[in-house]
This record gives sequence, C-alpha cells and structure tokens, in this order.
Amino acid sequence: MRKVIYPGTFDPLTNGHIDVIRRATELFAEVIVTVAINPGKAPLFTTEERVEMLKESLKEFDNVTVDSFDGLVVDHAKQLGATGIIRGLRAISDFEYEFQMALMNRKLAGDITTIFLMPHEKYTYLNSTIIRNLASLHSDTSEFVPPVVQKALKEKFNNI
Repeated sequence: MRKVIYPGTFDPLTNGHIDVIRRATELFAEVIVTVAINPGKAPLFTTEERVEMLKESLKEFDNVTVDSFDGLVVDHAKQLGATGIIRGLRAISDFEYEFQMALMNRKLAGDITTIFLMPHEKYTYLNSTIIRNLASLHSDTSEFVPPVVQKALKEKFNNI
C-alpha cells in the first residue's frame, strides 16, 4: 500500500489542484491532502476554512483524507507513514523552485520520494493568486474553483 501526501496552502483550492489530486488517486492507494501552515504568509482563509473546503470538494474520492500541518513537509510525511510527496507542475517556471525543494527534501529524508504531476493543460495558467484577484474584483470564478470555494470567496469579498 502506497501512501502519499499532497501539501499546499490551497488558498484557495482550485480545479487545477483537484485535477492533480484526481491523478494521484489513480496512482496511489492513499492520498493525504495537507494544508501547510506557513507563518510567513497571510492567507485569505483560515487553516480550518481551507481544510473544510478541501473536505467538501474532495468527498467523492474514497482514498483521500485531508489534514493540516505546521513544520517541515518531510517530517509530516514521516509521521503519516507516507512514501512520497506529490507536487504539481503547471509550467516550466514552477520547475526550478520545485526541483530545489525536492532535492532538499531528499537530503532531509532520502526514503521519501517527490513525485511531480502535471494538471490537465486547461489548468496550466491557473493559480490561487489569480483566483483571489478575480474574486476581489467580484469576477465569476465558477469555472476555476469548486462551488464551495466560489461561495466562500463571494462571502469573503462581500464582507471586505
């Protein structure tokens, strides 16, 4: 049984993230989608809100669980008994940073493998920053995010 984690801030979750998760569920017995708590970032949504949106959006997948963590991703992977870390690559511009992180993670935990997965090409331009910007301008995000995320974005930006 192969267990992997897919860490990210997911602020917010996009259909591109879900596409990567779908691909991971086809390759691995168990996928743990984990919200990274990064004290250096000021997320739009709380950790709890992001976890709940993930749970709601991913409930169709029997082999997916959702959690959150604070600290090194390799330490969290070890604690969970995961053998791999999923990372999404949208474009060549993602590769340099992700490659450096994969090499550092290998140095820290050589028994955990980084697996790069690409989303469908229709999601290659999509990222959470773009979604937050669109939503802040009250643009329709329904094509890019799950319904629970679209609702949360509308609520968040109607209250600002």
